[in-house]
Amino acid sequence: MKALLLENIHADAEKALLAKGWDVDSRAGALAEDHLIAALDGVEYLGIRSRTYVTSRVLEAAPSLRAIGAFCIGTNQIDLGTAAERGVAVFNAPYSNTRSVVELAIGEIIAMARRLTDRNRDMHAGIWDKSAVGSHEIRGRTLGIIGYGNIGSQLSVVAESLGMRVMFYDIVDRLALGNARRVDTLDELLAEAETVSLHVDGRPQNKGLFGAAEFAKMRPRSLFLNLCRGPVVDLDALHDNLVSGHIAGAAIDVFPSEPKAKDEPFVSKLQNVPNVILTPHVGGSTQEAQVDIGRYVAGKMIDYELHGSTSMCVNLPEVAAAPTERERIVHLHHNVPGVMARLNSLLAKHDINIGSQTLATKGQIGYAVTDVQGDGYENLLAELQELDETLRVRVI
Repeated sequence: MKALLLENIHADAEKALLAKGWDVDSRAGALAEDHLIAALDGVEYLGIRSRTYVTSRVLEAAPSLRAIGAFCIGTNQIDLGTAAERGVAVFNAPYSNTRSVVELAIGEIIAMARRLTDRNRDMHAGIWDKSAVGSHEIRGRTLGIIGYGNIGSQLSVVAESLGMRVMFYDIVDRLALGNARRVDTLDELLAEAETVSLHVDGRPQNKGLFGAAEFAKMRPRSLFLNLCRGPVVDLDALHDNLVSGHIAGAAIDVFPSEPKAKDEPFVSKLQNVPNVILTPHVGGSTQEAQVDIGRYVAGKMIDYELHGSTSMCVNLPEVAAAPTERERIVHLHHNVPGVMARLNSLLAKHDINIGSQTLATKGQIGYAVTDVQGDGYENLLAELQELDETLRVRVI
């Protein structure tokens, strides 16, 4: 197998793939569309993080590509629909860096509440301003969490252990942890929370979720954090509210437009605004998280190649395919009536005996994993490939 790993994916991922005999090309930076297309020639497995965009054009120009590993949480940088239609599995790491993001959020909440950024700036400028003015404990203050998924819910638990009161809003009905209180509307949360932290996903509906109207509804002199997705927040509106003093501090880790490499300049209206923490999309970038992500996503890619397992796959039906001593046929197809009958008829035609068979569907895509005994797989594969419903088929 030939794999391409981009964006400084942890070395443990490369080691895991090399241990299976794969040919691995690891590169430090992201690739723009044309360069990515050229680099994918003959590549079966692609590993990326958040700055490489796998568009429909890239997918259509990479017929050998079998799977993409997103060594991060988000997958909005990948055209998941086109990937599914072309039989390309997409795996990510939805849990591996959760704690890293939570710890950054807690650290930034404390730093803003104590105005440590301003104190640090003054000290570097030779100013000794030993004052408690504008400096607060977070104990007893109310944290409003927008998005109560893996990160939001763990932030809830950690914040509560530090003595904060926690409330949350989510469009999905989620179980409150500890003493956290669910609210029915975003307006209710904004009116009460003294610190607001965003933890929503990158779906198109969330673009522009937080703008001038939402900032206006926040409590005066409250704190604001966005460690989830750049396009979610109108940074011009945030700037205006920081300058006016309505918002007392902000911590931003993600931006609508981000440099693709270290040598590209970063420019934002939020630069040099007091009590603003700007970080370069490092919410999940700890050594511990990168090790876990590298091992986890590389493991998913290996399991898909060796066993056909799509467990935790983002865009294809999930089948937890365990190792087997039998031959295994994996068949990705359009989910239409009669397709399994046609698959099994071809197996019978070639005297292939079925030991076990698992089928899962997701929308318009079906995935059949069939453990078999017999001969004549070469002719069988050719006929399966000719089925109108077939997206991808192989024997493991």
